[in-house]
Amino acid sequence: MFAIPDVQRILDPLFPGLMGVRLLEASGERVLAELMVRPDLCTAGAILHGGAYMAFADTLGAVGTVLNLGAGQSTTTTDSSTKFIGAAKVNTVVTGEAIALHRGRTTQVWQTSIRTAEGKLCAVVTQTQLVLGAKEG
Repeated sequence: MFAIPDVQRILDPLFPGLMGVRLLEASGERVLAELMVRPDLCTAGAILHGGAYMAFADTLGAVGTVLNLGAGQSTTTTDSSTKFIGAAKVNTVVTGEAIALHRGRTTQVWQTSIRTAEGKLCAVVTQTQLVLGAKEG
């Protein structure tokens, strides 16, 4: 099992770190993180870009899946569905909570809810992660 600082150190030099994803809690069943809505992550309307919602959620589902993997295993996203519900304004913070819906031998399904600091639902993302490699044991 990884500690949050260890996982954060893995994310920071990669795309999630570039976006500013900050892990708050992480287990094999639930991942909680936050993201500052910076101007460079926004559309012309000063609201968080749809692709940023999707990338944020994808990161959380992947982190949760990685926490369930055995030695020699890895993961990749095979599909993702996003429902955009509300907007997050520039210079605010959104929180993403990913919950494991299914943690099987070959796939995992995660659902991420992204909310404003006031608790307003902005997006719901459901994704499937493929588990790659042989599990030792």
